[in-house]
Amino acid sequence: QVQLVESGGGLVQAGGSLRLSCTFSGRTFSHHSMGWFRQAPGKEREFVATISRSGDNTHYADSVKGRFTISRDNAKNTVYLQMGSLKSEDTAVYYCAAKFTLFSGGYYYTADFYDYWGQGTQVTVSS
Repeated sequence: QVQLVESGGGLVQAGGSLRLSCTFSGRTFSHHSMGWFRQAPGKEREFVATISRSGDNTHYADSVKGRFTISRDNAKNTVYLQMGSLKSEDTAVYYCAAKFTLFSGGYYYTADFYDYWGQGTQVTVSS
C-alpha cells in the first residue's frame, strides 16, 4: 500500500518562497514517476510539475515555469517542490502523486495517469 504524505505548506506573503515535501512509502520509490498538482477553491485540480523516475526529466505548467522547481531524492524517498516568487493565484491545496512506470525517463502531466495520491497541503499566498 503506497502512502504519500505532503508537508511544508503554510501562509506566505506574495513574492516569498516555500518548499513542499512529499514522502513516499510502501513500494519502491525509484520505480515511480512523481507529480505535483493543485486545486484552488471552486476550480478543478490542475497540473503543476512532474519528474521522471531518474530525476533527469521534468516538466512544468506554463503558469509556474521559471518560478517552481521539482526535484527528488531517491535515497530519501522524497519529492520536493521549491516554489518562489509566489503569487496570490498560487493559493491552493497542493497534492503529490505517484505513478508506477517501467520507463526511467517518463513523466506525466495528466492526473488520470497517476496511481496514488497524497492528502494535500494548503498553500496560502497573501497579497
